[in-house]
Amino acid sequence: MRLLLDTHAFLWYISADAKLPAVHLAAIRDATNEVYLSAASVWEAVIKHGLGKLPLPSSPAEYLTRQRAAHGIAALPIDEAAMAQLATLPPLHRDPFDRILIAQALQGRLTIVTIDPVILAYSVPTLPITAFTPSPGPTSTS
Repeated sequence: MRLLLDTHAFLWYISADAKLPAVHLAAIRDATNEVYLSAASVWEAVIKHGLGKLPLPSSPAEYLTRQRAAHGIAALPIDEAAMAQLATLPPLHRDPFDRILIAQALQGRLTIVTIDPVILAYSVPTLPITAFTPSPGPTSTS
């Protein structure tokens, strides 16, 4: 599976925050999955850090890049094809960073790792927040 981490999922992952659902943690750690962090997420973090809304141990460009590489997460640049996809999105909300992630996921056939209900409202593949557990089925009474 090809996973695109929402900004909060990446930050929770690198800080071992318990808010990251276990199924997300397992998928990110699964070596058979390709995991990406968008340049839009770094851009978002730089802005929030500059506004004092996101404390980080060092400058966001340096810290996030170092953490992304240390965790084996690939960088996903923003390209024109994703911007063309962006133009087709319904106006469910106005967060430009989320909209770029959605466009990148659709264009690149990626599954977004997020708990953001607004992203979940779009027709974009997302990783479930909880794992599916099949029912045990009928039991026999012999």
